[in-house]
Amino acid sequence: AIPNVSDATAWAALTTGAYCDYNNDVANGTKYGHLYNWFTVNTGKLAPAGWHVATDAEWTTLQSYLIANGYNYDATTTDNKIAKALAAKTDWTTSTTTGVIGNDLTLNNSTGFSALPGGYRFSTGSFDDLGLGGIWWSATGYSTGTAWDRGLYYLNAGLGSYNDVKHAGFSVRCVRD
Repeated sequence: AIPNVSDATAWAALTTGAYCDYNNDVANGTKYGHLYNWFTVNTGKLAPAGWHVATDAEWTTLQSYLIANGYNYDATTTDNKIAKALAAKTDWTTSTTTGVIGNDLTLNNSTGFSALPGGYRFSTGSFDDLGLGGIWWSATGYSTGTAWDRGLYYLNAGLGSYNDVKHAGFSVRCVRD
């Protein structure tokens, strides 16, 4: 069992696995999925049998494949402009900037990945960016206190690669073993 930790102070002090819903609202968890700290990912028990949380290398493989196969918003095969191909057609804040997720949502999700902007929880326990962005943990640590993740933001054209503190609450995507 993974505990649901709603209290911000308790969240910030965690060194073990936990999850929450954005703003501690169950409706957000139902719509966007739960937010997990990296300690939960690191247990290796988050994914159902036959599945695992994607590693940083698997995220890189996905990104490289999509770029090489013309999933950039402009159909080119260089540079990282694949955000629209991964983002769902709903729930993203809109923008007039060409090529970004928020510009003409009907052109999103050519891959079927259906990424939603579920926001995230800071390591301090506060929440941010619902409707604007989403971050997904990888199963790969970066340092003692950080791990790799990938992010999408409504004003960006590319899939971001970051390392963030393990206390943060992010979404998770699993891949089949």
